[in-house]
Amino acid sequence: MSASSANTSGERNETPYGVNPVGFLTYTDDGRVTALISYGGRRRLSALSVGGGAPGLLQEQAEAFKTFLAYAGRYTFTGDKVTHHIEISSIQNYVDKDLIRTIRFEDDRIVLLTPPTAVNGKIQTVELIWQRLPVGSE
Repeated sequence: MSASSANTSGERNETPYGVNPVGFLTYTDDGRVTALISYGGRRRLSALSVGGGAPGLLQEQAEAFKTFLAYAGRYTFTGDKVTHHIEISSIQNYVDKDLIRTIRFEDDRIVLLTPPTAVNGKIQTVELIWQRLPVGSE
């Protein structure tokens, strides 16, 4: 996957999810969607951080949370829009919400474009390009 963003003043960010993010976007025939995005450059947690509570460890856990997004639910298509009806998410605020994306199909890729959204005090759109995995790939 790859991503880029642009704000209303034309500033572009070619790495909104870090350099070389990894993700999976799955649509099933029965109307289910799962999206996973792991920012590029994520660090491993120290052995003590998993389940730990010391301040430095909490900071590691917060960084791990901040650099990974996951959600799942149902989806519907209407024209050039896909709506993800979120049922579970790593960001609790997304649950029971609809995430609407403009969708384009380009060969073996899906391109999703978010509507203008406030991020860090600026209105921006994000374009996500998802590459189809070959059948039988591991």
